[in-house]
Amino acid sequence: MATDAQRACFEAGIKFGSLYHQFAGTPVSPESARSLEVAMAEAIENQPFCASVSVEIHDDRVEDAIDHANDYTELTGSLMDVEMRIDYDGVVVDTRMEMVDGYPLMELVSVAEGDADRDG
Repeated sequence: MATDAQRACFEAGIKFGSLYHQFAGTPVSPESARSLEVAMAEAIENQPFCASVSVEIHDDRVEDAIDHANDYTELTGSLMDVEMRIDYDGVVVDTRMEMVDGYPLMELVSVAEGDADRDG
């Protein structure tokens, strides 16, 4: 049987997989980035045990990736940073996805018993 901490970490992985694979390939431009950030965060926050999601799409990275004949690019992990907090039965898991050595790395930041409303 999985512990609550293991289950909380599993839930974090499910949320990242859903976020990444649901939105990868979405057309994005600097003009649409803010609304896409909100849509992504709100979609994932609907899932069970998800306390919060923060998505930051970097306009400079988007601009660099744009094929200027089309004025947009496809969303990839290299264009954004994501933070999530999962609360599974009082076990709070903080996670993030950020670029590390050219790769969008998803990682656990902390796993602790506690309140999801506490400061990170």
